[in-house]
Amino acid sequence: MRQFILEKEPDKAGLITVIGKDFRYLRQVLRVKVGDMINVRIPSGALKNSTVVSVEENAKKIVLQICADTNGEKEKSITRGVQADEIQMQNEKEYWLFQFIPKPQKFEQIVRQATECGIKRIVPVIGEYSEKNSINALKNSKQERLERIIKEARQQSGSPVDTVVNECVTLEQAVELWNSMDEVKDEKIAFVLSERDEGSNDVRKVIEDKEKITKIGIVVGSEGGISPAEVEFMLEKADFKPIHFSVNILRCETAALYGIAAIQTAVN
Repeated sequence: MRQFILEKEPDKAGLITVIGKDFRYLRQVLRVKVGDMINVRIPSGALKNSTVVSVEENAKKIVLQICADTNGEKEKSITRGVQADEIQMQNEKEYWLFQFIPKPQKFEQIVRQATECGIKRIVPVIGEYSEKNSINALKNSKQERLERIIKEARQQSGSPVDTVVNECVTLEQAVELWNSMDEVKDEKIAFVLSERDEGSNDVRKVIEDKEKITKIGIVVGSEGGISPAEVEFMLEKADFKPIHFSVNILRCETAALYGIAAIQTAVN
């Protein structure tokens, strides 16, 4: 299921030179050696097989060679279990996570887990219960760190989805962003995970009358959840559907993962 994500296209000869942190990942995590095969995701999104043609320990460099197409025949790979090319997206559904900003460490965990689940876009939302320090920390954080977390999660999980984290937005901006989507109303739907069961919807009943769904939004609160006023605003301005899961009280990072899994299972 693992894959190696390339930031540059292979050269004209199909060769890929790997150095730095990527060298350490291939050598220390995947423990590649000459002759091994590994799945690589090129910037265009296509998944290719490659062969390790050289490992230079002193220079900290590995060279990979993109393999020729094999007419559908499976090549032996160093990865285990289901290969990444076997879990290509089966449809055109795109998932968005609107995450009310929690503490930085929790947000990074949510980004990692959401990436593994195939979320396309993560939108950090400044909420009533978001701590000021957490908001400032996320605004001032280096984008490179989040990009590295996403890359590691995709390589571990084999996700074909190029996950992106947006800039921080207010709730009003988040709703405006969702409303601005090109999809017609019946092709997109959004759910708000609510701690309260008043007005809660059944996910399957909500989607059963829709013939085609292309974009799904999932809204998750920070520590303390989402205020009643914020939920009311989303229902009024963007027709978000509140859902309440009759489970134990969940931490925000657990709620995000649980909600994504539950909604993906129902929608897919």
